[in-house]
Amino acid sequence: MTYAKTTGFTADQQYLARMAKALAHPARVAIIELLASKHTCISGNIAAELPLSRTTVSQHLQELKALDLIRGEIDGLTVCYCLNTELLQRVHQQFTAFFIGATSGAACGPDDACAC
Repeated sequence: MTYAKTTGFTADQQYLARMAKALAHPARVAIIELLASKHTCISGNIAAELPLSRTTVSQHLQELKALDLIRGEIDGLTVCYCLNTELLQRVHQQFTAFFIGATSGAACGPDDACAC
């Protein structure tokens, strides 16, 4: 019997992995930074700010929008994009909790002998 490889992981682990995957491309990080710097919705000029084609930027916007990290509102013939800051704050809290948990125990540093 085959099953999805994700079935052995918690919902929180799967969610955090989806968010990490969304943020794993520099274009998507740049889009989020751009939207954050504008503090307002912006539309077609996103592609003008990045070293990518309009089609490629559109694909990255769709990835971010599918996870609700950004929102897009249709305004006439354009789509106005802005950050979903509530979700980004939750993702920030989840990553912070993850890293605190991952770094709170004994660890091997570059100068430490591993206690395995």
